[in-house]
Amino acid sequence: MRGKTAEDLKLLEMLDPVAEAVGYEIVRLRLMGGERNQRRLQIMAERPDGDMNVEDCARLSRAVSEVLDAADPISGEYTLEVSSPGVDRPLTRLKDFDTYEGYEARLELDRLAEGRKRFRGVLAGVEGDQVAIDLEGEEETALVPFAWIVEAKLVLTDELMKRGAETRAARISDEQQTSE
Repeated sequence: MRGKTAEDLKLLEMLDPVAEAVGYEIVRLRLMGGERNQRRLQIMAERPDGDMNVEDCARLSRAVSEVLDAADPISGEYTLEVSSPGVDRPLTRLKDFDTYEGYEARLELDRLAEGRKRFRGVLAGVEGDQVAIDLEGEEETALVPFAWIVEAKLVLTDELMKRGAETRAARISDEQQTSE
């Protein structure tokens, strides 16, 4: 899920160690656009504490650019875009489903389960290699194998917006105390 195509996965293999060396985790990587179009390499990343500010994006962008320029793994021209995953972020790692337990999410599977591929509900954590989710209208918590999930994303709710605002406020407070 962190990468969609074979090319994405190859780039992740190359760039994961670079990101980790400068203190970040790649949440998702996508190389978009065809050979005729201007291609765009989109990297969503965060610090281990889940935060990512503009300075972090610039720092990771410089580190990644250095390696990409030297290895030249992408044919033709492309634009590098480094960003935070955002409030209504994609969930791409098993630990994300644990971190965001209690928040609403949408899941899309690579196969039918209970006659459908798309599910929406409240995350209920992780059990082994399965994602637990409380689906609307269901009494029991559903367990979905992580390997079946092709796309997952938090749903933008008031609760999620409140968490994002609290996180930003804490970061700003920390930055102000550090600069004093």
